[in-house]
Amino acid sequence: MSDDVLQQVVDLIQADPHGGTSLNLYALVSTLRMEKGGYMYMLRKLRDLNSKHRQLAYGLMELMAVQGNRGEAWDAAVAAMDEAVKQG
Repeated sequence: MSDDVLQQVVDLIQADPHGGTSLNLYALVSTLRMEKGGYMYMLRKLRDLNSKHRQLAYGLMELMAVQGNRGEAWDAAVAAMDEAVKQG
């Protein structure tokens, strides 16, 4: 599941790097990088996502819960998202 969720989020962000949904999910991914910050993500932002995209957000949160927000797959996905947003 982790690679699938990560790849779906990467694909979405690469397709529309400055779209609202992309930036919302990118913000979630960015907070999931910061364990010491308590993963501060404004949950009301989930209202801005449709059901399909909320499922991606929940998948990202599940990754964090099982410590999947580290390692090679996570780092590669985050690097791809960072690049897409920067190049946007």
